[in-house]
Amino acid sequence: MQQSAQPSVVAIEAERFRQFIMGVTDYAIYMLSPQGVVVTWNAGAQRFKGYHPDEIIGRHFSMFYTPEDQAAGRPARALELARTTGKFEDEGWRVRKDGSRFWASVVIDPIVDPHGELLGFAKITRDITERRVAAEQLERAREALFQSQKLEAIGKLTGGIAHDFNNLLSVIMNGLELLRLSKEPAIIAKSVDTMARAAQRGASLTQQLLAFARQQPLKQEAHDIGRVIRSFESVLHRALPDAMHLSLQMEADLPQAMIDPTQFEAALLNLVVNARDAMKEEGEVMIDLAAVTLADNEVDRLSAGRYVRVVVKDSGEGMTPETMTRAIEPFFTTKEVGKGTGLGLSQVYGLVQQCHGALTLDSRPGAGTSVSLYFPALPAQQESNLNQTGAGAEKVLLVDDQPEVLETAISLFSHLGYEVLSAHNGMQALETLRRTPDIAILFCDVVMPGMSGVELGKAVRSDFPRVKIVLASGYVTSSLRDEMPDIGSFELIAKPYRLSDLIRTLKAL
Repeated sequence: MQQSAQPSVVAIEAERFRQFIMGVTDYAIYMLSPQGVVVTWNAGAQRFKGYHPDEIIGRHFSMFYTPEDQAAGRPARALELARTTGKFEDEGWRVRKDGSRFWASVVIDPIVDPHGELLGFAKITRDITERRVAAEQLERAREALFQSQKLEAIGKLTGGIAHDFNNLLSVIMNGLELLRLSKEPAIIAKSVDTMARAAQRGASLTQQLLAFARQQPLKQEAHDIGRVIRSFESVLHRALPDAMHLSLQMEADLPQAMIDPTQFEAALLNLVVNARDAMKEEGEVMIDLAAVTLADNEVDRLSAGRYVRVVVKDSGEGMTPETMTRAIEPFFTTKEVGKGTGLGLSQVYGLVQQCHGALTLDSRPGAGTSVSLYFPALPAQQESNLNQTGAGAEKVLLVDDQPEVLETAISLFSHLGYEVLSAHNGMQALETLRRTPDIAILFCDVVMPGMSGVELGKAVRSDFPRVKIVLASGYVTSSLRDEMPDIGSFELIAKPYRLSDLIRTLKAL
């Protein structure tokens, strides 16, 4: 009696489990045959896909995919990966019965018998459209807030930048007067050198301001953080009033780290501005840069290894323990209403997290505050590989509609050892490429009459896929990005560029 009752208990439990699965409404849970044909269909699948079981059982599950995914063979690839790897997980657009699309999270598990024979697949689908939309809205809001923070920093620097530019213009104007009046070679040479330095300084200031003001794709590259700070030092000085002092301490021969220099400069400026506000009328801000070797979890769950540490320390009022626990929260600020957004430190924290580093705070009331940023250092061998150059006798095609700019570019590339060809517009460039198939690099201005640099780049990428492409622009505005949405897919270099900028960009290729 006991043996004959056992199968009945198993059958009852199996039926209960089947009814439980069929009644789930938040998940589409259904079975597929080994060929991908729908075998079962639960309430959740019917709720957000729109099909009654009678309409869908017996049909192939690929009908839920978009036409472009079907053409790319994604349904068959999903089943093959599930069968060969034991599970398939994916996110993507799926199609409801009414033709509308939803963003789905999909899991496919193969079902096999005790002998390993494939019986079919269990498929679980969730509609996560709202989560995806919320994530996109959050990212857009984060980017808008980051832009707002950068513009706030520019507003604080405006007076100092204007002062710098007036000084630079004075140097250039006085130098031109000396050139007109003097015939002595030594005075002429000295005036030219002085004006060249002033012009370069003005170009650097312009690029730094544009880097903050504009929206641009952020990308991490290997950089010497010390050099980045040195090139940005004057802007940091301008952020402090005359009664405050900025000092830099940097170790020699620091390893490189993977950072986005523009975002790093914005973070550093935020820390210096915070330090300034904490010191009220006078004090000292110290930036200390060093290489450190950490043990596992010695700093905020960082793994053992070598790091580049950037410390920004002020002699201000310091923070209470309660303030420190909330310091990196977005919108949290101790400043008066209208004096701060509360986004500065959270933006810095986001940067170090993006770079797989860490941020630590050390502060006591009346003893100032130290903010330490840790960036993973590149291994010596990887750094050596990045430093290797060698243009050899590669051919480069330079394209610019401004003759003076084109002549300067020709001189710079020739100095680097390239064999240089030039063109004044896009059509001329394409003709040159057809005649000279061994051109290795196209270096082109973005804004040109007729065919733009982006249009030329797309044509070259299509017809001459081996050619590496670099686009040069003085200012990639948001409106220009709207007109040329593909610009972000090319390597960009900012005008005016120097020899060192060219070398770094060509290395990146």
